[in-house]
Amino acid sequence: MQREKHREINVRLRILQQGQRRGNGQGLRLNIRVQRLFFIELRELRPLMLKTIRIGTRGSRLALWQANWVKSRIEENFPESGVSLVVIKTRGDKILDVPLARVGGKGLFVKEIEEALLDNRVDLAVHSMKDMPAELPPELHIGAVPLRENPNDVLISKNNKPLSMLPAGARIGTSSLRRGSQMLNARPDFRIEPLRGNLETRLRKLKTTDLDAIILAAAGILRMGLANRITEYLDENILLPAVGQGALCIECRKNDEKINAVLETLDHPDTRTVIMGERAFLTRLGGGCQTPIAAFGRLENGRFTLTGMVASVDGKTLLKDTLDGNPEQSVSIGKALGDRLIAMGAQTIIDTLKEDFIKNETR
Repeated sequence: MQREKHREINVRLRILQQGQRRGNGQGLRLNIRVQRLFFIELRELRPLMLKTIRIGTRGSRLALWQANWVKSRIEENFPESGVSLVVIKTRGDKILDVPLARVGGKGLFVKEIEEALLDNRVDLAVHSMKDMPAELPPELHIGAVPLRENPNDVLISKNNKPLSMLPAGARIGTSSLRRGSQMLNARPDFRIEPLRGNLETRLRKLKTTDLDAIILAAAGILRMGLANRITEYLDENILLPAVGQGALCIECRKNDEKINAVLETLDHPDTRTVIMGERAFLTRLGGGCQTPIAAFGRLENGRFTLTGMVASVDGKTLLKDTLDGNPEQSVSIGKALGDRLIAMGAQTIIDTLKEDFIKNETR
């Protein structure tokens, strides 16, 4: 109810402002009773419009691009609000010489920012959805999921050679177990090489090392205006994307009604439906970066279709299946698809990889 009131007040305010800018009083042509109700409600929203909204973000160029995009949308919708960025360094930003799967996997890029949310040092946080762990702190939730960018992976190679033209034994740079396992399943001759660092660092390593190609998320490349660097978009039938890849996650406190009302204006319902289905699949499997897990959903012709995958790190075992149904049941479909892959043997793969991770930790 509170969110609906905020939305209604925002619409009325825009009508009023448009009429005042035109100088014809159109925005004020409401009867006296409606005007009084409007200004009473506006006073309730006034503190929201005047407060400074603090956005927590990582400090990489891509993270700042994403946070500034959110900042601009909020400023457009709530022009009287101040919006500032608070840069927070995460553990994942500090550890650059070890593959993610060996240092804790998902959550490495969000934990410190979530702590700032819980401590009320920031009002909302902007993450890449694919970095989000399956489970969030109970006090927090996903306040908005904006329209998704291209969810696929891309190949960037030396001499612009497509995947099919790469030579036997080609060295492919990626620290993603999901990407590596699927590449090895398709091309067992490939050599998968660790590749960490921000986007610019990884692109530079393609030039300065003996890598033949690297694999990155299309969304980051496109957001940074580097589409000309892409050799090939990899279809999901070749390389199934990570859960939530290409989407932003705007996280906030559940009990912050004002911020939740602001974020509602940024939410894209169809994208949220798809992402929640993908995340339900991830949650059911209890996966993280220690396990090659992928899921990709889409809405077509009034149906929600979800494809999920679990693989061994060497790519020799790859389990994949697809379910579809009513979009309103996307979360249930995600859970059911997880159950189906578990019945196919996914749990054995996941448990084995977790055991290997624990052994490596204790050495």
